[in-house]
Amino acid sequence: MKRPARLTAAAFLVALLAACSSPSSRFYTLNSDTTPDPAAAAAATPVSIVVGPVTIPDLVDRPQIVTRVSTNEVKVNEFARWADSLKTNIARVIAADLRTQLATDQVTVLGVGANSAPAWRVRVDVTRFESEPAVAVSIDAMWTVQPPGKQAPITGRSAVREPVTGDGIDALVSAHSRALASVSRDIAATIRARATQ
Repeated sequence: MKRPARLTAAAFLVALLAACSSPSSRFYTLNSDTTPDPAAAAAATPVSIVVGPVTIPDLVDRPQIVTRVSTNEVKVNEFARWADSLKTNIARVIAADLRTQLATDQVTVLGVGANSAPAWRVRVDVTRFESEPAVAVSIDAMWTVQPPGKQAPITGRSAVREPVTGDGIDALVSAHSRALASVSRDIAATIRARATQ
């Protein structure tokens, strides 16, 4: 085989292998709502809070992002993944949101850092975490706030449907972050009301 023919064959093989290679995975993370709330700063609630545990449905308890295709079909996206476990991600975001909404620095995630002060304990059981690309996300969460000492726990439920503004997984994840901020606002309102009684 002549040299130009070999180079052409080699170039064709490289192009063929490049075309056959699978796409690379992309990793996503939820983010807290960093929008300053003047009312929260004015009504700072000096409390210590521990967030966790957080539970999520088995369907979404995996590294891959799961999206709804139809009423009876979901898609497990092998190339769109959570950068961290979804449970840990949700706990971290709710803790950060509560820190902002209650204007307190004393918010930690269960199992992360030391918190020896009497603390409010926040448990969150997410019963629905759905993603409809370019449409909306839905989060349904049952939560329990346990005040320090021997006070009775307070239970609540947040059901949030947040529109997805844009195409792609990034827009979907941003909508989930906004939905979690709504859940956090419900929890923050409960803590603020009880703490100021």
